[in-house]
Amino acid sequence: MVACRPMRAHAAKWFRLLGLLTVVLGVAWPNRGHAAPFELNDTTWEGTSELLALARARLGSSRVEIVAVLDWERLRPADGVLILHPTVEVDYDEASAFLRAGGRLAVLDDFGKGDALLGRFQIRRVTAPLRPARALRDNPSYAIAVPAVQQVAGQEQGRHPVVAQVREVVTNHPSAFTHPNLTPVLEIPARGEPSATLAVTGIIVNRGRLFAMADASAVINLMLRYPGNRAFSEGLVDYLVEDDSWGQRGGKLYLVAGEFRQRGAYGGGTSFGQEIKDQLEGFEDLVSKMHDDGLPDVLAMVFAVVAGIVAVGWAVASSLKVYRRSPPRYASAQLLVAQGGVAGRAAVLGAPTTHRALVLLELKSALEEGLAERFGLSPRAGPAELVAEAERRALLAPKSLAELKRLFGELGRAETAVAASQPFRVTKETVERTRRAVLAILAEADGPRRES
Repeated sequence: MVACRPMRAHAAKWFRLLGLLTVVLGVAWPNRGHAAPFELNDTTWEGTSELLALARARLGSSRVEIVAVLDWERLRPADGVLILHPTVEVDYDEASAFLRAGGRLAVLDDFGKGDALLGRFQIRRVTAPLRPARALRDNPSYAIAVPAVQQVAGQEQGRHPVVAQVREVVTNHPSAFTHPNLTPVLEIPARGEPSATLAVTGIIVNRGRLFAMADASAVINLMLRYPGNRAFSEGLVDYLVEDDSWGQRGGKLYLVAGEFRQRGAYGGGTSFGQEIKDQLEGFEDLVSKMHDDGLPDVLAMVFAVVAGIVAVGWAVASSLKVYRRSPPRYASAQLLVAQGGVAGRAAVLGAPTTHRALVLLELKSALEEGLAERFGLSPRAGPAELVAEAERRALLAPKSLAELKRLFGELGRAETAVAASQPFRVTKETVERTRRAVLAILAEADGPRRES
């Protein structure tokens, strides 16, 4: 039986090793979940692969680029940027510099973080109408938006180029915008309440163009089956790269969606501080991605191999150790604090973890029992009875009698605090001073009895 114990111990270690490897591989192996909404390569109903195909068909594949890192330094005034449902804040300084140079930027967002950028251009988000004039299947969540028409002196001034070929757009749980002086492009007519602006555009420093729409879901794969939504997407793609009054453009169209990184400074000249900021943002993105999707394949494999080597090494080293027989517990010496009598009680009171208030209570008991014995009273005699007896017998000097009353008062407060589990601070000096006072009073009370 004794020889079997080391074998069982080694077997238990190997089972723990296998469990550890299982946990490591389970945690480290990347999680391959489905794509996030608005992903440009996602062909499901909530992806935007059809928008990507539409843009490539109209501009050519060489002029359409999907980016996970929006490098502002690469952009030229002839380029256009389409941002779908950003889950990170767009850098206002770089976006503003790009627009002032003549670039065109479109932000389609409903419940992302596009408001941080749009708010700098005085575009505020509001709730869409609760009772739209028209809605798909009479569902207000699918309100019908129509091109906004500017009226001057009662005459129609035409539509914006983005919606020139659009009759209506089916929205998908939209919000709306308010703006002081931008041009409305799409609006949602309502019954019994004001119409709401769904999309706006504006000219930045007479060169760049900013386009904002309060419903990114209008261009997902599911919604592009409606002719108006497809015509709107085509118009927006053309608008972002078409020529302007200040000259020919014909640049690239950059598409970004959801969570993306940003780096560089528009026009070049990246500062040292910007480089540090880019590195920190890259590290934060990596940590966030690892938290959401798990470790990358290579890193997960390296961690798993290292963990396996360490675990196997630990198991082998443990297995090669010489088994040492432990003495039986009944043969071990009993701890002093576990013993009874005076020795055990002294060990408990002297332990570092024992509260000093308990030592004061021990001194109080010793003082009461010592005086009761000297006065010939019952061991249960209380402080009041002991003080009265000391006064009657005149065994203590007036100063000692006053000290006895003070001691009983202080020790009584300590006893009350301990019984009520209240905090009571006791220093080493207090314990030592009380000990000396108790011994002095007992010695003084002993004197007359010895003389008799």
